[in-house]
Amino acid sequence: MPIKLKKRGSVWYLRGSVRSIAVHKSTKVADEQSADDVRIVTEHALLQESIFGKAAVKTFGEAVASYLESGGSDRFLSPLTKEFGHFHLRHITQSGLDSFARTLYPTATPETRNRQCYTPFIAVWNHAVKNGWADVRLWQRPRKPKGTNVVRIRSARSGQAPVDYERAALFVSKMSPAPAMVLTALFYTGLRPIEALALEAADVDVSKRWLVVRKSKTGEPRGVPLHSFLCEWLAPLVERGGLLFRGPRGEPYKEVQQGGGGLKTAINGARKRSGIKDISPYTGRHSVSTQLVINGIHPHIKDQILGHAADSMSRHYTNVPQRPLIEAIDTLPVPVAWRALPWIAAPLEWQSRLAEGTGKRTDLLQ
Repeated sequence: MPIKLKKRGSVWYLRGSVRSIAVHKSTKVADEQSADDVRIVTEHALLQESIFGKAAVKTFGEAVASYLESGGSDRFLSPLTKEFGHFHLRHITQSGLDSFARTLYPTATPETRNRQCYTPFIAVWNHAVKNGWADVRLWQRPRKPKGTNVVRIRSARSGQAPVDYERAALFVSKMSPAPAMVLTALFYTGLRPIEALALEAADVDVSKRWLVVRKSKTGEPRGVPLHSFLCEWLAPLVERGGLLFRGPRGEPYKEVQQGGGGLKTAINGARKRSGIKDISPYTGRHSVSTQLVINGIHPHIKDQILGHAADSMSRHYTNVPQRPLIEAIDTLPVPVAWRALPWIAAPLEWQSRLAEGTGKRTDLLQ
């Protein structure tokens, strides 16, 4: 049955099928000529799909939309979508991606182009592959030129390097309880800040010492072990339901990227009160990774904890607590000063309190 136009109200709709692919959708236009143009384009696309499969007609823009809907991060995707959004996936080439990356970041290091262009692009591509919209490809990432001894001097930025746990404990002790809980979780899980702030209580099982990240950087869910220290105080937050971590007024935190977002004010305040300037939300992730290496944890176990492992078997067991990972995370040290923080014993009672010298309140004074 060929596709025909039918009017409903002021808008034209498409009805019919092309080679057994049914169509029943709005053209979203009221003009009949424009609606007929939509019909012609739709018929052609469906004919191509019926012959060559979805990979022949899906665009990068459609893949991005599906990737975001599945929980993928939108970070750095805007320029990629603007450049490749209308391209069919099968028409995007390695040379095209390389050329765009050089144009977008002409003076950037290979590491920057990799992080801000290739990584988000490949995440979307892999999502499209999973949906059957694109073929598996081994995309080449930029590399440092070989045979050079040039050392690039970079400006120091907090969060790029690990800190020892005694130093982290001092910093956290100068924070209000609500953001201190978030930072403590980051230092004892290795989660990305954006993952921690999106955690739902329903995805945390204190008794099994396991949590599930539904929205990760790669768009795939993953399981993360809970350190025994977190299990000492997380239960009341889990029992409350909803978002696991909330601000002092009970509001959700905004997404955190690098040193900003919902924790920016709390981080800046703790820096002033502690005199420690090299800690940001991402410091916890770097510290977990480094400390696990120091503790002799196998690289495969470390990568699974941090979400670097991307094999299908790891994803298959997302909801199954894995003893080796739990034992590994428990090797992270817990300074006495951290365990002695007053909110540890009653996190819900202390959540709305503010650090000494914050605003007009001194709730942390005893």
